[in-house]
Amino acid sequence: MKDLVTIIGRPNVGKSTLFNRLTETRDAITDPTAGTTRDRKYGQAEWGGRVFTVIDTGGYATGTDDVFEKVIREQVEISMEEAGLILFLVDGQTGITDLDQEIAQMVRKSGKPVMLVVNKVDTGAQEYTTAEFYGLGIGDELHGISANNGYGTGDLLDALMALLPAREEPAELGLPRLSVVGRPNVGKSTMINTLLGEERNIVTDIAGTTRDSVHTRYNAFGFDFEIVDTAGLRKRKKVDDSLEFYSTVRTIKAIDQSDVCLLLLDARQGMEKQDQSIFWHVLDSYRGVVVVVNKWDLVEKDEHTMNAYRAKLEEKMAPFADVPIVFTSNLTKQRVFKALEAALHVYHQRKFKVSTSELNEIFLPIVKDQPPPIYKGKSVSIKYITQLPSQVPTFAFYCNLPQYIKEPYKRFVENRIRERYDFSGVPIRLFFRKK
Repeated sequence: MKDLVTIIGRPNVGKSTLFNRLTETRDAITDPTAGTTRDRKYGQAEWGGRVFTVIDTGGYATGTDDVFEKVIREQVEISMEEAGLILFLVDGQTGITDLDQEIAQMVRKSGKPVMLVVNKVDTGAQEYTTAEFYGLGIGDELHGISANNGYGTGDLLDALMALLPAREEPAELGLPRLSVVGRPNVGKSTMINTLLGEERNIVTDIAGTTRDSVHTRYNAFGFDFEIVDTAGLRKRKKVDDSLEFYSTVRTIKAIDQSDVCLLLLDARQGMEKQDQSIFWHVLDSYRGVVVVVNKWDLVEKDEHTMNAYRAKLEEKMAPFADVPIVFTSNLTKQRVFKALEAALHVYHQRKFKVSTSELNEIFLPIVKDQPPPIYKGKSVSIKYITQLPSQVPTFAFYCNLPQYIKEPYKRFVENRIRERYDFSGVPIRLFFRKK
């Protein structure tokens, strides 16, 4: 998928601040000290109804005493190679440097779409400081912004949407695409080999054996889909070499390109923080998800073990606990095909459409009997509901004061929808709009 944006630039130009601004998070550490960012950050950004992935890279530098300099440079180059669009960030307060010139030359050679972004332009009165950056020879237009206070970032995103290449369609149009994701050594390649009935993917006890995403067509027993084996996602602080970084970028792209992800867990370890991180990346990408608890044959159990295990998983996935959970064993082939059936069911439910008349008949009485809480002395009245055309179930609620509807009420409405329709494993999008 080409809607992957990478932010590059020399140290301390504000790349992490811009990353936080675009993703509306504080995930990336920001500090005046040059070289603060070493581990890569990946996040989801949304603008104009389109979701795209953003990568925050380390500061590109040469000839310094930083022992990470070489690795950071390699990872910047990899992120440029994988990206559909490059944001080249420069510092409007210091002007063009020799390092900016070196990065500009590298960007021009990449042949990728690029936007030259001049940071630390805090007001419109400072726009004149951006003119000298035309000397870098990057395109016919540059964008003055302040990643810190948000000045100019709306216009930047509008221009970004116009330049960002369109999504790549799967090679086989109409064919479900399933990705098997998870931490290293949980059995992803073994599961695919079990389904295929042959040793298609290399399997060893060494974590990280799979480096690239491996696509395979499966056409048997009435099934026809594409399944993707991905590299294991480690904690970011452990992604310390360029080859692993390459694998991680490819895995994230595989997730974003999928219809449904099968998240494999090791039954002996349960859902750890890294599993939760992968789980939420799948949901933030609006992909379908099935949780597969692998190596279930290695767990001592009684008649209550499965239910207790399921309850713990749902607690860790809260508030999104409406997810199919399948307990499998690649070794004994127990319930492996059931996991596959669950994933394909989620795939079909992502495309489920509800008529406007049915939505209004069923849910208008519900929101009338339990309306949003009064806010600032004003009552919110929802008058009309419809499902929008989208790749995922997306519902629009038209009302008089949409700005007063808060997250708890949105969760209430989503839960009522899930009670009525089978959207297990399917993220739902809700929009409240002015009538």
